[in-house]
Amino acid sequence: MRTHITEIHPVTQENWEQALKISLHENQKHLVPSVTEGLAYAYIKPWDEAFDPYVLQIEGKIIGFFYISYTPESTDNYWIGGFQIDKTFQGQGMGKRALRAIIDFITDKHPLCHILSLTVEKDNHIAQHLYRSMSFVSENLTNSDGEVIYRLKIR
Repeated sequence: MRTHITEIHPVTQENWEQALKISLHENQKHLVPSVTEGLAYAYIKPWDEAFDPYVLQIEGKIIGFFYISYTPESTDNYWIGGFQIDKTFQGQGMGKRALRAIIDFITDKHPLCHILSLTVEKDNHIAQHLYRSMSFVSENLTNSDGEVIYRLKIR
């Protein structure tokens, strides 16, 4: 599977039920909002003007989920959230490939975006390593939930 490209598609009437089947290992569930929560956020938009949920696919099979929360026309208010890879696809390099696809997708879809941000739980060392390996830099700041803020300059 390593040679296949990760595809990104909006969550739609056709794929939302598949998206809800994404499952994490028990010890990961507290680290990231569930897909259900992500879809609820997309409906109520608690943080920004725009909130877009997406699925990650390989060969038509949904392997993960994420959302983008942002202010349209801004240069620095773009946040990746809810990023998760289904437990059956973890440990195969999918997270890094998916994150690269997400960065490329946002760069293409939002040409005004100069800075991408995300947060990660303090004890989620695997995710922190992934983000650092993709050139995200810790701001040594936390949000109101105590999560560490990482940023990536893309332009």
